[in-house]
Amino acid sequence: MKKVVKFGGSSLADAQQFRKVKSIMTEDAARLFLIPSAPGKRYDDDTKVTDMLYSCCETIRSGGDAEAAFYPIALRYEDIIADLGLSLSLQDEFDRIIMNLQKGAGKDYAASRGEYLNGIVLADYLGWQFVDAASVVFFLEDGSYDDEKTCEALREMLRDRDHVVIPGFYGSLPDGRVTTFSRGGSDITGSIVAKAIQADLYENWTDVSGFLVADPHVVKNPEVIPMITYRELRELSYMGATVLHEDAIFPVRSAKIPINIRNTNNPKAEGTMIVAQADDGNSPNVITGIAGKRGFSGIAIEKDMMNSELGFGRKVLQIFEENGISFEHLPSGIDTMTVIVETADLEGKREILQEQIASALQPDHLEIEDGLAMLAVVGRGMRKMRGTAARVCAALAHANINIRMIDQGSSELNIIVGIDEGDLDKAINVIYDMFML
Repeated sequence: MKKVVKFGGSSLADAQQFRKVKSIMTEDAARLFLIPSAPGKRYDDDTKVTDMLYSCCETIRSGGDAEAAFYPIALRYEDIIADLGLSLSLQDEFDRIIMNLQKGAGKDYAASRGEYLNGIVLADYLGWQFVDAASVVFFLEDGSYDDEKTCEALREMLRDRDHVVIPGFYGSLPDGRVTTFSRGGSDITGSIVAKAIQADLYENWTDVSGFLVADPHVVKNPEVIPMITYRELRELSYMGATVLHEDAIFPVRSAKIPINIRNTNNPKAEGTMIVAQADDGNSPNVITGIAGKRGFSGIAIEKDMMNSELGFGRKVLQIFEENGISFEHLPSGIDTMTVIVETADLEGKREILQEQIASALQPDHLEIEDGLAMLAVVGRGMRKMRGTAARVCAALAHANINIRMIDQGSSELNIIVGIDEGDLDKAINVIYDMFML
């Protein structure tokens, strides 16, 4: 069995966290490939090393003292090295980074050095081999990820090797310059490595004991989801659930490799298993998760005999397309249609959008309603359970929360309701109570 293991910044924030990582890696012989992030916060008011590197880059660009700007960063690593009792010196690496920044290396290069340096320290501490991600993770000239070249390079590099540390977050452009993933960071690197070597499992270690049914900032002590499918995870991630960035899902999803979300500070917890498919009947609850997102607007269009007007919907959506606005949901009736969009996308386009709709479609009434929140109730168990939508509506009605729209996908995997933004937290809690307590 082969496992690729990724540790987040909180899992590698200081020497004590490094010791936890070593214990986790050595207790399972299948953990052969490690993807580290840069050191994260050690305490609430601390600064992540990546943010320190961004600041250092700006200071040097502005003509500031390069060595003084880099000193706090060097100190973070030197403290870790000293606490672990290593004989490793990173001085040559520090000097090289400062020199490159002085020569104009960009923000991507600066930010990537957090993972790079952490990978060197971690490889030395574990006695493993270090592989620079720039030599095996590749991007095209336009900055997009080069999957074919990367997978080929990783397979060749790792074919007869194990116990390898590959830093996350970055790779190289065709001209050799370092660049970073725009979103998802080290999570994506771990997923790419897992796909390339056809790992049996991708373990993603962080500071929570798995994916939670609801946001713990909204619901007190929500339950951990023991198993979730990629489709369910994507639905919840879109609505704001952020344990694992959705861009990190696709490489392993295509290869049907499961992901296990684990807690570095509670390694005995089994966490959440993310899988390609799961039997609808093996979910312990009707729903898998609840998530919500604010910042939506509804463009409500009313017109008598709308349903008889051929091409009406196409004309509406064409206007949105021409204005560069994507729609999120499209609830409709016989003589009504509402286009749900992100409010931010309407900035500077409200008047022209209304003018174009009025001119092209002559509606009886046209109105833009702001202040909407979308709440998603997701679960494969809903397919075999009657009355789930009724229970959602009943819970909201009992809490005096007005439903502005409701949409259930044809797969019966989710129910999305539109409500006033101010009611979102309350709505999440009452639905959690309805299904989980």
